[in-house]
Amino acid sequence: MANIKMFKLLGVLLALMLIVLAIMPFVRHETITKDVIATAVILILIAVAYFVILYNPSWAKAVFFFEGIVISVCGYMLLDYPYNLELVIVGFIIIAIAILAYLQKLPPNILKWFYR
Repeated sequence: MANIKMFKLLGVLLALMLIVLAIMPFVRHETITKDVIATAVILILIAVAYFVILYNPSWAKAVFFFEGIVISVCGYMLLDYPYNLELVIVGFIIIAIAILAYLQKLPPNILKWFYR
């Protein structure tokens, strides 16, 4: 039982660390660019998604799908040419993995992460 509690505690610490990393440029009064905003949005949403998946593992597929959409849209709207296409491709790959997980068409060793 201690291992599960330690795993959840480390997960909470990781999520909090991601949120702190996301807001540090705003706290330090650095120049706020589209890159900083995109990075902050993505890091905060990954941290929130990690909180959700940590306490409700059955939502992993939906959160993964939502993260793919956010990464695609945020990357496309906020970043410049070569980087926006890379994040759109990564987002579409995440969306495809989430859809395949819903359909249970992934290999069993990957599918076990979505069905616990």
